[in-house]
Amino acid sequence: MVSSPHEAMHRIFQEHPGLFSRVSEVLGVTFSPPTSVTILPTDLTESRPVERRLDTLLRLDTEDDQPLLLAVEAQGKKDLDKHASWSYYLSYLYAKYRVPPVLLVVCQDRATAEWAARPVHIGPRQWASLTLRPLVVGPHNMPLITNTAEARKDLALATLSAITHADDPDIGAILKSLSAALREAPESLTGPLVELTAQGMGKRPAAQQWRNLVAVDLSFYTSPLSEEIRDEARAETRAEDILLILERRGVDISDDARERVTNCEDSDSLREWFLRSITASSAEEIFAGE
Repeated sequence: MVSSPHEAMHRIFQEHPGLFSRVSEVLGVTFSPPTSVTILPTDLTESRPVERRLDTLLRLDTEDDQPLLLAVEAQGKKDLDKHASWSYYLSYLYAKYRVPPVLLVVCQDRATAEWAARPVHIGPRQWASLTLRPLVVGPHNMPLITNTAEARKDLALATLSAITHADDPDIGAILKSLSAALREAPESLTGPLVELTAQGMGKRPAAQQWRNLVAVDLSFYTSPLSEEIRDEARAETRAEDILLILERRGVDISDDARERVTNCEDSDSLREWFLRSITASSAEEIFAGE
């Protein structure tokens, strides 16, 4: 089952760590592409019972021989406690690894992104001992990629564009260009990006648009998501067949029976009802014994 947008917003950097250098260019800050990547534990729990966890933590060894730690946080809403948590994370990481840390916050709405991007000065007003300055990605600064050729140039960036613009009025065009670009990509690359996009849409109307595109444009692709979509399509067709047979045989169908057949997602039940509909004298008879 597809999980929340929260997972997609940070996991895409696990799947495609080099995406960070391209995202940083969008943000006007230059980081060299990584030459190697190590996925580090995200558990920042101290010896005392205080548990702190990042969403994603990566060590990036770059082309200019300046390694960095990339901490990625997916942020769905404003949370005043996060400033203290993020400051702690960066201080802890630097103390533990002695490698410069960078915090990247990924958001899906402009208000949260603008809040997250504000520098936070920690210390007395006369002298800030620390300043928290996250890099923030959101709908306010990520490109709208609605062109297939553009999406094809960087599939991971196009996927992140779709995730961050999940509420944009043009999300349909964004998803269409992404699905068209993924049709020509290797299946090893297509799979994770299809799933991440589905996660990123969450329960928004765009989620169904993406499911439809996967069913049609990416019909060759096999995954839990695609199989779920195809099972739904088969169930819908079987339900229509049951009602059609009953109607053709002149059997009255009550509203309750029609709703029960239409809303059923269990393939075994639908198959049994289909067989019974061929001889049943009433719509209710197909549910006999259930």
